[in-house]
Amino acid sequence: MLTPMSYPDGHEGWQTSDHATARAVLADPRFSARPELMHLAPAGVDMQPAEPGAFLDMDAPEHTRYRRLLMGKFTVRRMRLLTEMVERIAAENLDAMEAAGPPVDLVEAFARPVPAQMICEMLGVSYDDRAHFQHHAEVVTGSGDGNAVAESFAALQDFLRELVKAKRAKPTDDMLSDLAGTELTDEELTNIGVVLLGAGLDTTANMLSLGALTLLEEPGGLAAVRADPESTVEELLRVHTVTPFVVRSALEELEVGGQLVRAGDAITVQLGKINQDLGRNAKGHLAFGHGAHQCLGQQLARVQLRAALVALAARFPGLRLAGDEVMRRDDVYMRGLGELRVAW
Repeated sequence: MLTPMSYPDGHEGWQTSDHATARAVLADPRFSARPELMHLAPAGVDMQPAEPGAFLDMDAPEHTRYRRLLMGKFTVRRMRLLTEMVERIAAENLDAMEAAGPPVDLVEAFARPVPAQMICEMLGVSYDDRAHFQHHAEVVTGSGDGNAVAESFAALQDFLRELVKAKRAKPTDDMLSDLAGTELTDEELTNIGVVLLGAGLDTTANMLSLGALTLLEEPGGLAAVRADPESTVEELLRVHTVTPFVVRSALEELEVGGQLVRAGDAITVQLGKINQDLGRNAKGHLAFGHGAHQCLGQQLARVQLRAALVALAARFPGLRLAGDEVMRRDDVYMRGLGELRVAW
């Protein structure tokens, strides 16, 4: 089912919060993921096509080419092998939390650094460079000053550009070195690194903070994640769909749910609303999307969430909220927390 929706540039398109319609749209190659077709910029502002390597904003065959190169790096088996690494990183950050003593901001002390350090491991960032890399990564994923975010994003691009050159010259045991052995150009590899950083860091950091908040608000929440981490994490993913919507644009005229959609019409798929309507413990949630653009790193996200939240609950079984206010991120494109004060 589709309902009318007005877009920032004045375009009259559609939206859906129906599970079946959403899956149909996201699985249909006649809908484009290219941002320049989405009508999301104000009138008079042109969105630019994706740069080489920025495959999330591409359609087949370009999207397919990049995704195939990466799929083997994100298999369920490979991601499960990373559990021990996540546990080690989580433990190190929990050690620092314990040493600092309560109260602490769980976002700053745990939710952001854990996925940031995992990305460092996967991209092969040297230990000497990790403080610099992690600082800029956490600024980019924070909710602070826009100028600071832009400066840190540029710094990360520069860093990744030099890292790609280093991996070409002297490969190590990491994902970027593996990709450096393919036909990809330096520009493509740099932009792939930016995509992996953005997709794997911000979303996971926000899910960790929102998930922790829910576990602290619900009686027995910390015990529940220790007893059944898999089911608990899936429910947290459903409840806190950190990417609340995605947009697709019709490449040709077609019918969707009995409604005629013209070529060029945009459809906003309300992932968060759909997942909320599914009901508790429902299978088939769309937190990772659906179709050709379904999140490539979803198994990595699950591994990190399960291992990190279990470690948090085990280390601090008496963890509680410190104060009555929770700072939520004011961002239409991403749900999360700016701060979560806790004590134990």
